[in-house]
Amino acid sequence: MASKDSVKRRAARTRRKIKAVAGDRPRLSIYRSSKNIYVQVIDDAKGHTLAAASTLEGEIRGSLKTGADTAAAAVGKLIAERASKAGVKDVVFDRGAYRYHGRVKALADAAREGGLNF
Repeated sequence: MASKDSVKRRAARTRRKIKAVAGDRPRLSIYRSSKNIYVQVIDDAKGHTLAAASTLEGEIRGSLKTGADTAAAAVGKLIAERASKAGVKDVVFDRGAYRYHGRVKALADAAREGGLNF
């Protein structure tokens, strides 16, 4: 199991690389807990959250058995809808300290199907 310091270092390294290539695109940030998954579209220039979604919301929570499996990728489609309402089409994907695997990959694929480009 990785220490908290190494996880923070890995997330900072990923975020530093993302900011170098992002340009003026907002960041699609993911937080994954053991039971749920949370997603935000963040405008780093202004420091504002443009759209957010999670498995704790009523419309998704009722349709899922748990927020801890790849079926939670429904959050990806929801964030794509909310981002398009906010006028965002292109984002840069911030996986944080998580591997691009499992729930994170499923969420990214669903967001792409929903219309987000990254």
